[in-house]
Amino acid sequence: MKFFDLHCDTIGECYLQKQPLYRNHLHLDLSRGAEFSAWTQCFAIWIPDEIRGQQALDYFKAVHQTYERECTQNKMLVTPCIENDDFVRAERLGACGAVLTVEGGAVLGGNLENISYLASCGVRMLTLTWNGTCEFGDGAMVTHPKGLTKFGRQAIPKLEQHRIVVDISHASEPLFYDVAEIANRPLVASHSNAKAVCNHPRNLTNEQVQIIKQSGGLIGLNFHPPFLKEDGIATVDDLIAHTEHFLSLDTQDSLAIGSDFDGADLPRGICGIEGIYAIFERFLQLGYSEALLNKIFYTNAQKFFVSL
Repeated sequence: MKFFDLHCDTIGECYLQKQPLYRNHLHLDLSRGAEFSAWTQCFAIWIPDEIRGQQALDYFKAVHQTYERECTQNKMLVTPCIENDDFVRAERLGACGAVLTVEGGAVLGGNLENISYLASCGVRMLTLTWNGTCEFGDGAMVTHPKGLTKFGRQAIPKLEQHRIVVDISHASEPLFYDVAEIANRPLVASHSNAKAVCNHPRNLTNEQVQIIKQSGGLIGLNFHPPFLKEDGIATVDDLIAHTEHFLSLDTQDSLAIGSDFDGADLPRGICGIEGIYAIFERFLQLGYSEALLNKIFYTNAQKFFVSL
């Protein structure tokens, strides 16, 4: 099968735990991912909420060195995807198409000039906030949140100019709507579920889903149990319940996978990327067509990035 994952935190864990990307004890590695006939993985560099200013950019640089080293050491297995044609080439070669992303707009240190620096590093997507407040505005876990700051309003068009996808996972609702009002390119929620199924601040309302869909963007299903089920005890069937709800909103061309591997806990019975096959099979058992599942697990995200 083919697999495209919009979000994992694995490269940050490789940096922190001094683990290799080829084979490790984390949620994913290249040796396990090589079982897919085609595989594209977005590798996020997460900026913790306690890191701000120049320290945030320095942290990005440190993790980015790990990312570049791992790509170089495993160059027969990894194709960094920076230009759109790279995605097609990675698929043709049977290599992991590696997409560099950042989780947390604090990486910019409040400096708009750092957007061009991120682009020069090959960053293709930026999650504007994490849970708290950064220079862009407030994340989903902020009490009485506000929307985009002046800096955030200046940064959105510059991100779009540099072909860095705006990711609104973790955004507070006021920030989400401010972004939707000024964005000219598609929006992505790389790892977010449905609030109608699980009422968690990190999940999307039906109205937000429609806005993302109408923008031509993507929604990546998140595996983290507290986002799947309110008691935090989840199985693959809870993931499927979110899928069913999203599909009821006519998102068959917008829905994708955003596992949050190595940044979250996993549903019962899933230990890591090798569990993707079991998830796919469970969908089939419940009557989902293989054609639809191929869109959710690969084609929707592949087409999106190739056409940017």
